[in-house]
Amino acid sequence: MSLDSKSALRIAQVLNEALPYIQRFTGKTIVVKFGGNAMVDETLQNSFARDIILMKLVGMNPVVVHGGGPQIGELLQKLNIESRFIDGMRVTDSETMDVVEMVLGGTVNKQIVNLINKNGGRAVGVTGKDGLLIKAKKLKIKNEAAGLHASEIIDIGHVGEVESVNTDVIDMLIRGDFIPVIAPIGVGRDGASYNINADLVAGKIAEYLQAEKLMLLTNVAGLQDKNGKVLTGLSTLQVDGLIADGTIYGGMLPKIACALDAVKAGVTSAHIIDGRVPHAVLLEIFTDSGVGTLITNSANAEQAD
Repeated sequence: MSLDSKSALRIAQVLNEALPYIQRFTGKTIVVKFGGNAMVDETLQNSFARDIILMKLVGMNPVVVHGGGPQIGELLQKLNIESRFIDGMRVTDSETMDVVEMVLGGTVNKQIVNLINKNGGRAVGVTGKDGLLIKAKKLKIKNEAAGLHASEIIDIGHVGEVESVNTDVIDMLIRGDFIPVIAPIGVGRDGASYNINADLVAGKIAEYLQAEKLMLLTNVAGLQDKNGKVLTGLSTLQVDGLIADGTIYGGMLPKIACALDAVKAGVTSAHIIDGRVPHAVLLEIFTDSGVGTLITNSANAEQAD
């Protein structure tokens, strides 16, 4: 079926707009954290997979890091294992950690690999334990509650933070023309497994790879000001100011802090994007307007792409 002239012109304009971005990012590494609605809605799953494959085909090096909190919670419930949270983090005893590894390293990781492969890509799934990809240490929470003479250290079990990333594993997969899909499970010096927040893992991997971009998919339109307007083209200094004045607070704070840390550590730009929008990854990379919040180190961040 032939296109009418208006539709043909629109397609040509879209491709023309994408060209400079393709040229700029060819050969660059882009770390994408896959989560939220995009992971559970079938249409969004397939649009995400096609975005990642297209990035690979035009010469970029996408690296996918995924979460899986809802899926973990669902299996724990079926197994009658209680889920407890402290400061938004799942208390993870040995029994719960077994479930976390089963879901993240098994079910969810392989579903994403299969999703990319069936759409025409070449994905390989790994956890942070494979090849000692992610060395981790136990995360301890400080309780500064009123009435305590000193901070109380709360042990939440097998919950960790990234100590280091072995980029050799990822580099090997990229050189083999594969798309790495990474589950956020780390391994301690003693061989113990640790459940790590996927945003934090994505940020650290982007930092160690000195990636061009860190992209965090969320269930919101992006970072918003106090009037609900989406902010973009922000410098790290501006973001620090928004945290200080209370514009950034609550659940968005850890995600923004992760993006901020990555950019300050050398990642060229970080993006908080709306994973509820079909092809959100492509729209953010290949169009002038994008679909989320861009953070860079540039003093002229509003001019950055």
